[in-house]
Amino acid sequence: MRKPFLERKVFGIRTVELIAFVAIYVFFAFAYHLAIWANREGYNKEEDSLFDLINFIDDGGLDYLLKLIITIPIWWLLFRVLKNWSMKSKLLLHIVLLPSFIIVWQQLYYSISDIFGFFYLDGAGRTWDFYIPALFYILQFGIFHSYQYHIDNQKKIELEGELRAAALKSELSALKAQLNPHFLYNIFNTISASVPPENEKTRHLIAELSDLFRYQLQASQVEKVPLREELDFVKKYLTLEKERFEERLQIKIDVAENVMEEKIPPMLLQPLVENSIKHGLASLIEGGEISISIFKKEDKLHFEIGDTGIGIKDKGKVYGKGIGLTNTRMRLEKMYNSTLKLSDNTPQGLKINFTI
Repeated sequence: MRKPFLERKVFGIRTVELIAFVAIYVFFAFAYHLAIWANREGYNKEEDSLFDLINFIDDGGLDYLLKLIITIPIWWLLFRVLKNWSMKSKLLLHIVLLPSFIIVWQQLYYSISDIFGFFYLDGAGRTWDFYIPALFYILQFGIFHSYQYHIDNQKKIELEGELRAAALKSELSALKAQLNPHFLYNIFNTISASVPPENEKTRHLIAELSDLFRYQLQASQVEKVPLREELDFVKKYLTLEKERFEERLQIKIDVAENVMEEKIPPMLLQPLVENSIKHGLASLIEGGEISISIFKKEDKLHFEIGDTGIGIKDKGKVYGKGIGLTNTRMRLEKMYNSTLKLSDNTPQGLKINFTI
């Protein structure tokens, strides 16, 4: 949809802002012309019309047209090129720009007035040609800075509103994430209770699945859990997967006892293990092995999840396609400034390494 005329931009500036910018100069030029005209009692002279174009150019039009032209590059410098500068730095820069503005304006104004025979102050009267341009410079850039502060503040308010909305949405999503496993946990317990005693294996599997949802519910409420609890969760998950794959799935876990109480973010390992089974082993008729190795070195925990599946040829394109790897990488980057390292396993498959 095409934007309204006043909202369209020219050189990155809205049309309505350009109109207001020019209107300021037209107003001051006419006000100056009116003051000069009244001062020479023009209202008593029929030949000296208030709306005479030549008189308007002579009395104020040329003056403020030159101020407008000189202001444009200064405005562009301050509000485009140096827009990221602090206000303190910009105010210090004005100490240099203000006298430069006055000198350039004076030289141009006097030279053009001489060419066209326009009147300008001379002698001691030239003092006003320092004072008035300086006053106008301070006034106009005071307006510009105030307007820019208003725009920045409006953007900040909008951003804060968007962040509050996003936080609320995230909070609601978190509540939903808690309700779903809680509901399923209760349902599985109900189903387990209704299974006949002779189907003990089915009852056991349902209980294992129920425990998975219970852990997920608890994990959504804490920042970190002991490694022991996370491993127990992963082992339950692998037990259920082994019921599906049977002898096609081999499991190898190598974790030293002295790291079992180390705190890690919950649900950190399971998505990676699930990714290895789903994308690495599931399509192989003969199945394969999942290995988990965790050890501590130089005050850091080192993790390695390996599989003997089909592997990944283009490891740079794997992120974004699946939730497990992508989300885990983002969590590691934000919490530990660490990342996932993908490499080929031996004799085949994929290895995932990371440290926290």
